[in-house]
Amino acid sequence: MRIAVFGANGPTGRHLTDQALAAGHEVVAVTRRPGSITARPGLAVAVADATDPAAVDAAIGGTDAVLSSLGARFSRDAVTTYSTSATAITGAMARHGVRRLLVVSSSVADPHWRPTGAHFFNHVLDPLVNRRLGRTLHEDMRRMEDVVRGTALDWTLVRPSGLFEHPVVTDYRTAETSADGLFTARADLAASMLRELGERRYVRTAMGVITTAVKPNIAKLIWNEGVRKK
Repeated sequence: MRIAVFGANGPTGRHLTDQALAAGHEVVAVTRRPGSITARPGLAVAVADATDPAAVDAAIGGTDAVLSSLGARFSRDAVTTYSTSATAITGAMARHGVRRLLVVSSSVADPHWRPTGAHFFNHVLDPLVNRRLGRTLHEDMRRMEDVVRGTALDWTLVRPSGLFEHPVVTDYRTAETSADGLFTARADLAASMLRELGERRYVRTAMGVITTAVKPNIAKLIWNEGVRKK
């Protein structure tokens, strides 16, 4: 399968690209910074701003599926990366007849997500970090989800919990809508997306993904994922 990966030079996109190539797929790595991607067999690089409809259209042509791992940092200002890129990507897919789309969102997009037994997170960290510091980012994630849901594509909204780095894929868990857990390793997120690409268990719905085998330092996670600048 020939897969377009948006955000290919980002932390999740690198896992997606590596795992897809290892599984025998061809990958079109879509990025604004091509110098950050190492050339290798099976990999093509498309230079495009994901919010530019013409550039996105050119990148998607000839692919069989699109995986988006685009992301943004917390900001007090309005965030539009998610919804604007979703509009450009879904429009290009419709024009080219590419139907399969998996796009990374967040467990926070589920208004009922409250991990079991996580009292401090649910009552202190979530209201402070996700609902206040990350308010504009998560508002745009929800707009992105609305854009995707409004299409006739075979879409899956992929909802990880707190993302962190781990070198290998673990025995992760998935569930419809959102998964009952606090953390998701990026390697597991990528693996779940590629598995869903083949299995199609969560077409036209949301898929929660969590990691349970290992846990990150939560203070470091908040700093690295939400506060520290690129």
